[in-house]
Amino acid sequence: MFFLIVILTYTIPNIYLFFRIKSLFITKKYRIWFILIYLLLFISFPVTLVFEYGKMNLPEKLLAGVTGYLLPILLYIFLFILAFDIFLLLNLLIRFISSETRKRFSFRLYTFSSMIILSVVIVTGGIINLNTIQVSPYRVTVSQRQSAIDHLKIAYVADFHINQNTKPRFVRKFVKKIAQLKPDIMLFGGDLTEGTRKSNYNGPIESALRTIQTSYGSHGVFGNHEYYGNVDQRIFYHNAGIELLFDSVIRIDDAIYLAGRDDQHVRQRKTVGELLNEAVYDLPVVLLDHRPTQLQQASLTQADIQFSGHTHNGQLFPINYITKSIYELSWGYKKIRHTSFFVTSGLRLWGPPVKTAGKSEIMLVEVEFK
Repeated sequence: MFFLIVILTYTIPNIYLFFRIKSLFITKKYRIWFILIYLLLFISFPVTLVFEYGKMNLPEKLLAGVTGYLLPILLYIFLFILAFDIFLLLNLLIRFISSETRKRFSFRLYTFSSMIILSVVIVTGGIINLNTIQVSPYRVTVSQRQSAIDHLKIAYVADFHINQNTKPRFVRKFVKKIAQLKPDIMLFGGDLTEGTRKSNYNGPIESALRTIQTSYGSHGVFGNHEYYGNVDQRIFYHNAGIELLFDSVIRIDDAIYLAGRDDQHVRQRKTVGELLNEAVYDLPVVLLDHRPTQLQQASLTQADIQFSGHTHNGQLFPINYITKSIYELSWGYKKIRHTSFFVTSGLRLWGPPVKTAGKSEIMLVEVEFK
C-alpha cells in the first residue's frame, strides 16, 4: 500500500507535467525528442525501486543517485508549471501578454529554461542545506523537585536514517560537533537507522558514535524505520554505545528520569499515561517519543520535557505546510501546560538527498531546574 501511494503520488503529477510542458513549450519539431527524454526520466524512479536495496552494482547506484536529485527538480518544475497555468488563467481576465507573444519560440525557450534553472538552483541550495549541520539552541525552566543538579545540557537528534550510502565522514563531523557542544547527555529520537541496514558496512559509523562522551551517556528509542526489514537494529545501537528504552523509564543518577516510548508501529505499546502516570516522580521527567502525535495527552502526565522527530518538517518545500497541518507541532518548540515539547527536523533525511524545508539540526536544550 505504501509503495502504491508513492507511485500514484509520483505518476499523477508527472502526467500533468508531461502534457502541460508539451502543450506550452515544445514545438512540433522537438516533440518526439521531448517525449523520449521525458519517458526516460519518468521511468528512472520506478526502475530504481525494483533494485533490491543494498545490492546495487555501480551503474544501478549511479542511476539511483541521479534519480534522487531528479525527483525534487521535477517537483519544483511542477510547481512552476502550476503557477504559470494560474498566471495564464489570470491572463484571460487581465491581458498581461498577448497570445502571439506566448507562441513565440523565444518566449517559450526563455520561460521554460528559467523554470529549469530556478528548480536546479533551489535543489542545489537544498543539497548544501542538507549537508550543513546546524545547532538549534533553546532554554527552558522546569521544576527541580529533588534533583541533585540545577542545570542540564541536552543534545538531541533524530531521523539520521543511516544506511549503506551514509558517509562516515558526515558522522564524524556530527560527533565532532557534539564534542564542541559538550552536552551532559546525548539523546536519539528514533530512525537513527534504516530497517534494511546490513551488518557489514557500518563498523566505522558505529565506532564514531561510540566515541561520544557525556556525563550521563547516550540514550535513544526506536522510530518506525528501525522496525522495517529483518535486521535486529538493537545490535547497531549496542555497538554505537546507545542505551535503548522500550516503553520503559530509567533513573539517571539523582538528576532526572528518562522515559522512552515504543513507536506507534508497535500496536501493544503503552499509552503515555500508562508509561508515566503510575509512578510518583521525585525528579524531573524527560520523555522520548518518536512521533509528535499525542502532545495533549503527554502534557497531562509527569513529563516535563518531550523530544520527538519523524516529521522532517516536510523536508521539501512546500510539503512542510502539509506536515504543519497534520501535527500540532511539526517542528520547533511549544509549551503545553507544564510540558515543553521539542520536534526536530532531523539530522539527515529519507528519500531524495535534498532539504529545502527545515535544516539538518542538533537541538541543544539548556534546562534550568528551579
